Amino acid sequence: MASTATFTDYFPARSPLPQVLTYGRRPDGLALMMRSDPRGELEVEGLPSVLVAIHVGPAARIACKRGGQRHTGTAVHGDIDIVPALVPSRWVMHDDNDTALILSLPTTLLNDVAEEYGYEARRVEIRNRFQERDPQIENICWALKTEMEADYPSGSLYVDSLAVSVASRLIHGHSSVAKQVQERNGGLSGHKLKQVLSFIDENLAETISLPQIAAIAGISVSHLKPVFRASVGMPVHQYVIRRRIERAKTLLAQGRLPIAEIALASGFSHQSHLARHMRRLTGISPLALREKIAALPVSTQM
Repeated sequence: MASTATFTDYFPARSPLPQVLTYGRRPDGLALMMRSDPRGELEVEGLPSVLVAIHVGPAARIACKRGGQRHTGTAVHGDIDIVPALVPSRWVMHDDNDTALILSLPTTLLNDVAEEYGYEARRVEIRNRFQERDPQIENICWALKTEMEADYPSGSLYVDSLAVSVASRLIHGHSSVAKQVQERNGGLSGHKLKQVLSFIDENLAETISLPQIAAIAGISVSHLKPVFRASVGMPVHQYVIRRRIERAKTLLAQGRLPIAEIALASGFSHQSHLARHMRRLTGISPLALREKIAALPVSTQM
């Protein structure tokens, strides 16, 4: 990244202001931001790094223009946009559900990884992607977020390996040297997958059954299990639990509801049920997470 500018400098503040929920940056230019944008338009100049933006939470209607391409669609949790370096973009948010986990990856790292694989770095072009699915990139970015929020307990070597993994995946799956896009290995079509994931997000507080999800997907329950895993990268029940934990974390950050009510609003049967799964997936209890969030400084602008 340019030494005279930070990650946030490239995202202009406007009224009403976006909310920066998480932000971390290393001296080598690797940066990560969780950002929630209000309804409206956003112009972003071309960055010297590659951006990976993962939609988080409820579905959101978004239009984007960049690199001579236009895309309008409904982003669901896990949809990924990849923005090549130096490519400006214009975003239009049609509602207030646009929250994204944004990774900024230095081009120097991408070039180094490309050269290690025997490619001439200047010939490797990262492709412009709109609302793609890539469970591998998604999982690595969440691991990076967890590590940065905890102040790098596993050390720089672990973060370096995660960053290299993202760079490798971008080169082999989303660049000019990647093989032709393959079929989804029996996974759900893009439209059906969005319908299923939107249904799950809209009903997290309710009891969700496999027959309900299978009906949305238009397939049998027995067929749903392998198809969903091929599409999302994990079994249905694990995905639902993770989404419920993310919903609980969002409500904890807002600080308005008691933890017992947050548990119910997130689809858990009681507070201890939420606590058990949150400790298992994040290593921290709901109360400890709320206290940690409360101790963080409040970001008011980009």
